[in-house]
Amino acid sequence: MSTREQNLDGQTDALEAAGCEKVFIEHAAGVLAKRPALEDALDYLRAGDTLVVTKLDRLGRSVRNLKEVVDGLEKRGIGLKALSQGIDTTTPGGRLFFHMLAAIAEFEHDLIVERTKDGLAAARARGRKGGGRFKMTPTKARQARAMYDEKTYTVQQIAETCGVSRGTIYRHLGENVRA
Repeated sequence: MSTREQNLDGQTDALEAAGCEKVFIEHAAGVLAKRPALEDALDYLRAGDTLVVTKLDRLGRSVRNLKEVVDGLEKRGIGLKALSQGIDTTTPGGRLFFHMLAAIAEFEHDLIVERTKDGLAAARARGRKGGGRFKMTPTKARQARAMYDEKTYTVQQIAETCGVSRGTIYRHLGENVRA
């Protein structure tokens, strides 16, 4: 499940109704979160087993990640069932359906990336630059340098005065001040 506030009774009920012998529960949020329960489940599985998930998004955080996990399962002779989507990779039709969904999702992702690049190129052609706004004006940068050179202010105090992070101050002062 994605957040601690979510109730997992519905998911565990569905897994038990599907005949799962062992249920692994993950409390991870975000794309980059460590997923020890998933790692434990993958380590637990043996050739001939089937990994059952309520939804595909419970297994993979991205299409690429999902495809990697499923490819790893296939290589080990392990099937995958996604209850909500009716996918069962232990059958030829299920494998075909999964790979078609993954290909469509990957195609959609590629289209989004392409449109984003086109939009950025069009904006640049009109003289606009991407990225965030500068937090330090040249005047603030000079003030930060003067405060630093006085050696009476800490970098934290300079950052608070300028309304930026210490990292921003360090970037504007140069790496040689970190020693």
